[in-house]
Amino acid sequence: MAIAVRRVGHEEELGLVDHLEELRRRLIVSLAVLGAAFAVCLWQNHALLHLVNKPLANQTQKQVRAGHGPLGASYTNQRETRAVATALAGVLGSLERPDSGASASTRASLRAIAPSLHRTIGALSAPPQGDKPVTLGIGEPFTTTIGITLIFALILSLPVLLYQLYAYLIPAVEPRHQRVARPLLLAVPGLFVAGVTFGYLVVLPAAVRFFENFNASQFNVLVQASQYYHFAAMTVLAMGLLFQIPIAILIATQAEIVTPRQLGHNRRYAILACVAIAALLPGDITTMLLETIPLYLLFEISLVIARLADYRRKRAERRLPLV
Repeated sequence: MAIAVRRVGHEEELGLVDHLEELRRRLIVSLAVLGAAFAVCLWQNHALLHLVNKPLANQTQKQVRAGHGPLGASYTNQRETRAVATALAGVLGSLERPDSGASASTRASLRAIAPSLHRTIGALSAPPQGDKPVTLGIGEPFTTTIGITLIFALILSLPVLLYQLYAYLIPAVEPRHQRVARPLLLAVPGLFVAGVTFGYLVVLPAAVRFFENFNASQFNVLVQASQYYHFAAMTVLAMGLLFQIPIAILIATQAEIVTPRQLGHNRRYAILACVAIAALLPGDITTMLLETIPLYLLFEISLVIARLADYRRKRAERRLPLV
């Protein structure tokens, strides 16, 4: 059965049953879109897991190459075994030559061994492992995969979910306020995606580098999949929410809770807040600076937009006819 969802006007009067029917239809549309996004993400779950594992893989392989932890010890043994096998291959190559003094039967036996030895050297030349987190429970691969799939599905379907919420609530808002709400709604998913991208490219690698290197010589570090994915999700989602600062400032100024002039005069407190937020995130001083600058730029951009919106609102109020 087709589900038709129409926009309700501000002047229309609906009964309780009509409101519940509209809510039901919008929930069905939202769940259908979320289900479709979940199916696509589940289909591509290997690519999504590889994407989430990449910040961990880069740092873990550095630890392995340095010989830290059980994976590092295994990689050290692998390199030492490869060195011995390479030296042995050189000895075999010398003995295979006709002028080596070995008998023909001995040289034939050595030539038969050589291919197997070279295959072993090739296997021992593989790059260090440890680019994937470990699982400790029989069901953990399934549950972590479903969890990551659901998070990506929510991110993909976020614009549709926000639109359904907006379309259900906006009829209760006066038309002049609706004109303000529309650009805010369009900005929310864009800012969220920008924050998630910034968290993935800057904050998450810095956090992984900090935690994996902290007192690493005293521990055999093995990263558990469920804990890492939970940490990664919370990190990038937190940055997505922090990037909603312009929306919060615009709402506060439009509601006349605070004026753009007051925000401009108290700019030093905004700088301190950005530094404090960056300091709470893990990382070194360089990473803290990289995190502080975008947050402060968001504040300044939102302040400019708030001033423009406040100017347009006041100009529109001056144009209203006197009653």
